[in-house]
Amino acid sequence: MKNKQLKSIQEWLPIEEIFENGIIKLKKNIYIKIIKIIPINFNLKSNLEKEAILNSYKIFLKTCDFDIQILIQSKKEDLSQHFSSIKNNLKNKENNILNNYLKSYINFIQKINNEKKSSSKNYFIIIKENKNSEIEASEEIIIQNLNDKYFKIKDALSRCGNKVFENNREEIINILFSFFNFNKINK
Repeated sequence: MKNKQLKSIQEWLPIEEIFENGIIKLKKNIYIKIIKIIPINFNLKSNLEKEAILNSYKIFLKTCDFDIQILIQSKKEDLSQHFSSIKNNLKNKENNILNNYLKSYINFIQKINNEKKSSSKNYFIIIKENKNSEIEASEEIIIQNLNDKYFKIKDALSRCGNKVFENNREEIINILFSFFNFNKINK
């Protein structure tokens, strides 16, 4: 058996650099921007509002003359601190009726959490720009193109009622960490 030379994490990851504005430079001259979306609750809207939202979304899809990737990340909720806080309140209460309600509440939430595996969801749109060797576009032009795409997406999705956020360097690092450590986070 030959000795395998193990690669370091830095060699394995395709990330070359993360800029302060949240843009990620990958190897092979690819630049990406991860945009966070906080969606509206479509089910709570009236039929007229739903129709307007769908029309706005159609316009969004038609105006995006570039590739996008939509990513939904589910994360299991850790309710242990919430339960701990309630249990601490139980100790401080002398009212048996209130204590019984709080115990019932904990049991109810634990049951729902165990049955449905409650989770939170994060929504992202990923856009990219290639630095084509045929056209020597400067890094500044590529970053400007990504920012133009971001503003186009933000404008269109905001019309649907969604909140659209640009991420800074620290937020991008946290997002990437959650992607690469998915199994550890969701245990």
